[in-house]
Amino acid sequence: MTETERTTHQKQEFESVLTQSSADVASFDSNEKSTLERIRHYLHSSPAAVPLIVLVLSLAAFAAIVGGRFFTPFALTLILQQVAIVGIVGAAQTLVILTAGIDLSVGAIMVLTSVVMGQFTFRYGLPVEVAVACGLALGALCGFVNGVLVAHIKLPPFIVTLGTWQIFLAATYIYSANETIRAQEIEQQAPLLQFFGQKLSFGGATFTYGVFAMIVLIAILWYVLNYTAWGRHLYAIGDDPEAAQLSGVRTKRVLVSVYVLAGLICALAGWAQIGRNGSVSPQVGQFANIESITAVVIGGMSLFGGRGSIMGMLFGALIVGVFSFGMRMIGTDVQWTYLIIGLLIISAVAIDQWIRKAAS
Repeated sequence: MTETERTTHQKQEFESVLTQSSADVASFDSNEKSTLERIRHYLHSSPAAVPLIVLVLSLAAFAAIVGGRFFTPFALTLILQQVAIVGIVGAAQTLVILTAGIDLSVGAIMVLTSVVMGQFTFRYGLPVEVAVACGLALGALCGFVNGVLVAHIKLPPFIVTLGTWQIFLAATYIYSANETIRAQEIEQQAPLLQFFGQKLSFGGATFTYGVFAMIVLIAILWYVLNYTAWGRHLYAIGDDPEAAQLSGVRTKRVLVSVYVLAGLICALAGWAQIGRNGSVSPQVGQFANIESITAVVIGGMSLFGGRGSIMGMLFGALIVGVFSFGMRMIGTDVQWTYLIIGLLIISAVAIDQWIRKAAS
């Protein structure tokens, strides 16, 4: 064997060993990380999985602590009644957060539109159907203002909605003169305002029309977000607005439509709130913005946009409802409920950060 042949042979042997070593290392890494990576990729592709697991575990835990009383039809449907308003407002918040925005004015829009519905009926004597339609239109108009400021003026959504939150609340107090329209008056003269508070009973379970409204709304939005071009555009804008625009998405128009629809949904929540409480009050529902953000975050929605599920938001709202109801049944102070929900919010954000690494 010549010197050249010997050198070539040694080089081939070295490359063979190097290739085998690289394959062994790759195989080792794959075996070491495969389970964890599969879990993370699954959670990234199924954002509603984590809140669903937490919800099931919460139900099981309180059933073990409280006993059979927790799983009665009345108790479970009472939880649904309590989260109906949060679920409707949370649906509006979900649309905005999917675009990497946030809407702090959702609660103020809900209160303002409910007051307008009541005042138009009792102060001006308009037919209740017209008053409700005006309230819904006002909600869409409030959303339009938010959308234009965010999409066309390019102001940060947090700052815009923080400002309009204060403006809408001030308008509510000034217009209503802090006056509450009592439930007895509404029941006698305009029962349609209390429509979503009417109840249906099946066995021991009691459902309000507000619960059905929440379920139907979430089902419609789930279909729209998953099976329409508009829904895919929302995710694209939240993930990368510049790339979405380059691909042909009219980002400004979509953003405005998102805020308009969010305002309309908040007006629907205002109507449902009248049915829930029976009365029209400017004091009720002011913190719906915080409650909706809580449901969205615990529901696995990424505050960075582009990832999340409206079903996850529903599970998040139910988790809060289960903990609130369960802790009351145990007899603990409400502060413990706030503590647990706060820990859930921080945990949800930490899990979201970990899951987002699956896409990188």
